Amino acid sequence: MPFSFYRSADHAAHNVTRMPSNTDLERMIRLGDSSSLELKRVLVQGSKVVGPRWAAMADTVAGMANSKGGTIVLGVDDRTREVLGIPLARLDIVERWMAEICLDALNPPLNATIRRLELPDVSWDLVPVLRVDVPRSLFVYQSPGGYEQRTGRSTRSLQPQVLARLLQERSQTRLIRFDESVVPGSGPGDLVPELATPFLRGRGDLSEQNLRRIGVIARDDQGTTCLTVAGALMCTGSPGDWLPHAYIQAVSYAGERRDINYQRDAGDLSGPLDTQVSEALHFARRNMSARATKGVGRTERPQYSDRAVFEALVNAVAHRDYSMAGARIRLHIFRDRIELYVPGSLANTLTIDSMADRQYCRNELIVSLLARCPVDEDGLARRYLMERRGDGVPIILDESRDLSGRYPDYTMIDDSELRLVIWAAETRPGEERA
Repeated sequence: MPFSFYRSADHAAHNVTRMPSNTDLERMIRLGDSSSLELKRVLVQGSKVVGPRWAAMADTVAGMANSKGGTIVLGVDDRTREVLGIPLARLDIVERWMAEICLDALNPPLNATIRRLELPDVSWDLVPVLRVDVPRSLFVYQSPGGYEQRTGRSTRSLQPQVLARLLQERSQTRLIRFDESVVPGSGPGDLVPELATPFLRGRGDLSEQNLRRIGVIARDDQGTTCLTVAGALMCTGSPGDWLPHAYIQAVSYAGERRDINYQRDAGDLSGPLDTQVSEALHFARRNMSARATKGVGRTERPQYSDRAVFEALVNAVAHRDYSMAGARIRLHIFRDRIELYVPGSLANTLTIDSMADRQYCRNELIVSLLARCPVDEDGLARRYLMERRGDGVPIILDESRDLSGRYPDYTMIDDSELRLVIWAAETRPGEERA
């Protein structure tokens, strides 16, 4: 029977879908250690496990949990990949040792499953081993070595900026989100009144109390009033003064691949987020071609859905990870597709497959402010940039499919960037490029 502890139903379901079968596990062992597999031989003296070391094993477990999860197999030599097993009389000792690491050596205690298995050794005799399945968690774990993360076959300490981003992504603390954080060196005087006033919706003037109420300013640890990240992004003329990476890089190519020799239009689109969305939409419009029917009664069919492109741009500025310094939104237009790159992994437990059906917001304050920005564009059927109906992704999918016959493609790149590809409408019989 598996030894399990501190597990909720959703974690149990998660583990069931992620655990490799014994056959798969044997294949993985033959390939050796990886980002999701750690092999360890076990040495026991008396009633004590002397190898591997307690602290090193705790770091490994935390590193996997802080990454994508993984599997640890105790009783296999990590150098030769030989299944050595664990003496049956010592199996309880090793199992208890592993459980204590998960519960006592990590902060917070880790949700894990420890299973007893039999695997064939070099003589094809079945010997006992322990498999520890480490899930990817909503929490960030601290081990004796600090905050670790699995990278390839090794476990390494997280750099401060990576740790800060991981804490934000997994919402270990929900007290202050990044978009609510204060911007050092800024102040209420940096707000542009014409940009801030609409967010009050006629409920008072631009007093510090009212500005704090809508979240565009806050006090730092010393009591100094500063802009919040959301305030800098929405209520100043140049957010790049504080967040140099907060802009959209737009490039249009004449062909189907990135080639500077075929670049026909480019620009860095900056300013408040609503301005960035508007300018990016106009950039896309002027770099689209249309399909037109020939002859009398000529009609035009756009290459891309305006609504789909608009929703994709709004989602990009609303949900990107602004804590990733140096990363910007990239809008690349090719002859046959639009590619939109958005910094940040999917927030919390959201997945590519669940995006159309579920909602999770990384930047609650930014979203609330975008929901107060009116849309001044024809044909979008929207009053405000952001509407909390959760229909953004379905619109992108359905509108694009109806026009091009293909669903857009969402892909995660290195767990740090979301790529959306919207395919262009192909020319139909009787049509020509307008």
